[in-house]
Formats: sequence, structure tokens, C-alpha cells
Amino acid sequence: MANALRADVRRATTWSIVLSTLMILAGVLAIGLPMMAGIAVTAIVGWLLTFSGGLHLAFAWRGGRAVAVVWEILLGAAYGAIGLYVLANPVAGLASLTFAVAVYLFVEGVLEFILSAQLRPAPGAGWLLVDGVITLALAVMIWSTWPSSAAWVIGTLVGLSMFFSGMTRLMLSLAVRRIAA
Repeated sequence: MANALRADVRRATTWSIVLSTLMILAGVLAIGLPMMAGIAVTAIVGWLLTFSGGLHLAFAWRGGRAVAVVWEILLGAAYGAIGLYVLANPVAGLASLTFAVAVYLFVEGVLEFILSAQLRPAPGAGWLLVDGVITLALAVMIWSTWPSSAAWVIGTLVGLSMFFSGMTRLMLSLAVRRIAA
């Protein structure tokens, strides 16, 4: 029984190591080609918006009251139109997505400052302040160079996320493999 369990763990960790390596390579590729990665992410967002619009339209009739049905139809039409626009104009969609990321980071940085002030006497609250400063600096950096920053922001952020997620998964898989051996 123990040998069968070890074999299962080894097989599972082998697949996890392979997927982790692919994720790391995809992250490096996205960092190396940020514009292409950004447009790919924008296309995915466009398809998701279009699909979501279709679902809103399909389920609008379940709204019950006429007002709810009308609002669902309008919402579905808006999602669908924005999704189709993003798919038809991926560079403009990428610029919009980059602007949205800058706004998001700005709001996150401000909220981290507020939380840091509220938790000031607590141990580790200074890290929230540091995180807030870095997040605000990133937001200002993106915002001040927008729309030219659209060429690199989304692809680079997605690439970094994929790279570090792949590294984390790889390290965890190797640790599980060592423990099970």
C-alpha cells in the first residue's frame, strides 16, 4: 500500500513539475513579449465580456418583472457591445485595460495607507505602509506614461504572475516529492 501511495505521489508531482515548468516558460515568454501577451489577455477579456453579455441576454427572461428584464437586456447588450469592441480593437482595449489597472492600483494603495494608519500600533502594520507606497508608485508610473504604458503593463504583470506562480508550484511539488520519497 505504501509503495502504491508513493507511486501516486510521484506521478502527481511529475505532472505538477511539468505544468510548473510550462507556467514558468509562459511567464518568461509573456515578460519577453509583453505587447503580445497584453493583447492575448485583452482578447480573453473581450471574449469573457461577450460571453457574459450573451448569458445576461439569455437569462433576462427569468427576471420576472418587466423592469428587471429590461435592465438585464440592457446590461447584456452593454457587456456584449464592449466585448465585441474590445475584440475588434484589441490595442484600444489594451489601453483601456491598462488604465483600469492603474486606477485599481491607485485605489488599492490609498486603502492600504488607510489600513496602515488604523493598524499603526499592531506589529507588522508598517508592511502595509510599504506595500501602499509601492502600489501607489506603480500606479503613478503606469498612469503617468499612459497610454504608451499599455504596450508593456498587462503583459509584464501577467508574465510576472505566471512566472512566480510557476516557481511556487514547482517548489511545492519538489517539497512534496522529497517528503513522500
